[in-house]
Amino acid sequence: MADGRSPPARSRDGLGHAARKSWRGALTSYRDRRIVSIFFLGLSAGLPLALTGNTLGIWLAREEIDKTTVGLFSIVALSYAIKFLWAPVIDRVGFPLLTRFLGQRRGWTVATQLALMAAIVAMALTDPVENLGLMAIFAVLVAFCSASQDVVIDAYRVELLEEEKIGTGASTYVFGYRIGVLVSTTGALNLVGGVGWSTVYLIMAALVSIGLVTILLSREPEHVVGEESAARERRVRDYLAHRPELSGRRAAILSWLYDAVISPFVDFMTRPQWLVILLFIVFYKLGDSMAGVMTGYFLVELGFGDAEIGNIGKTVGLIATLLGFVIGGWLMAKLGMLWALWICGGVQMLSNLIFAVQASVGYDTGMLAIAFAVENLAGGMGTAAFVAYLSGLCNLAYTATQFALLSAVASLGRTFLAAPAGWLADMVEWVPFFLITTVAALPGLAFLLWITIAHQRAERIRSLSSNEIS
Repeated sequence: MADGRSPPARSRDGLGHAARKSWRGALTSYRDRRIVSIFFLGLSAGLPLALTGNTLGIWLAREEIDKTTVGLFSIVALSYAIKFLWAPVIDRVGFPLLTRFLGQRRGWTVATQLALMAAIVAMALTDPVENLGLMAIFAVLVAFCSASQDVVIDAYRVELLEEEKIGTGASTYVFGYRIGVLVSTTGALNLVGGVGWSTVYLIMAALVSIGLVTILLSREPEHVVGEESAARERRVRDYLAHRPELSGRRAAILSWLYDAVISPFVDFMTRPQWLVILLFIVFYKLGDSMAGVMTGYFLVELGFGDAEIGNIGKTVGLIATLLGFVIGGWLMAKLGMLWALWICGGVQMLSNLIFAVQASVGYDTGMLAIAFAVENLAGGMGTAAFVAYLSGLCNLAYTATQFALLSAVASLGRTFLAAPAGWLADMVEWVPFFLITTVAALPGLAFLLWITIAHQRAERIRSLSSNEIS
């Protein structure tokens, strides 16, 4: 239902310059209780990703599952790529009972988190050697529940905050997400030697309850439909009212489908360079994703133990991720989104070379600490800038569906396109493998160059128009 308020205008290419804040002003935003809640929701959302990715890859490697199969396991994350298909349902349809008592966003968040916990428990109780197919099925269920949780939490965090705090919320969410990933990788690896893989996964399932408690203690946000969206709904209803053959229940269904499913896509595709933007989103993190698929297997082959990987990652990785988060935020504040994407993308690409150095050196814990520091620093920078860019692309009238679409498109790189990484690692040695993953990042930067040129051209035109008016 529309309430007469319109969502704030967003730049059409996501590169608009937000108002710059002082360091004091930026830090004050993080004292908001809602921002703290978003951090814990991000932590809960980050936990499942590694449980079907890098951590699962190490588990399978320990069970001597072949590399090609481990690489193909990245396909279980298909739900992240297609979550936009059911995002309109989460956006517009209430979950039985839970929505009635908790509200649309909180109800769906509780439902997805409970289902996620159950699916992780199922993975914990499955032996991958005896039931590899069953493990794959449960991994798919974890990915599905996790992707659905992402849809509703993304909508929740955007609707919960005022426009000027959307960026702060996105950055905090990224940081919490990264902490969640670290917990389910380095934390899990530190525990596995003492308690075993099944118990580790049971512990990870229990940790999802952090998000559950957070959402239960938080309030339901107010959902705002802008005047433009409300007017579009009225036009569709008026059109259907003049078509007797489409009246009644059929008209209601068609009206819902247009507003919930079609309008978000139509809105995005009216933007200049929309196809190039989508290609950039797909390829921006391709090189990083290809390397990430096989990093765990790579370290196991070099002879590193689970505790070594976990301890170094827990200390160095956490510090580097925090630093990357801070640097990424500073770059966006001081240089704008465009230059932040360039710098973070370049650092992200070059960080793969550190693993080529690690492969040349071999087993060396000092070198591993450096590699983890570089990789996590680059990952924190790149992810912070990328999520902020995706948030900036969204029309706030369709935030849930559009963000789901954009993040799903982004996941194509780490699912289908990164899936052959295991096959590639079987074909070549580790040094050339990481060199190839570095080169794989170049298409993303090429599309960013295209977007940059188009953006600068549009800025020149707007500047000339402003001067003529003056």
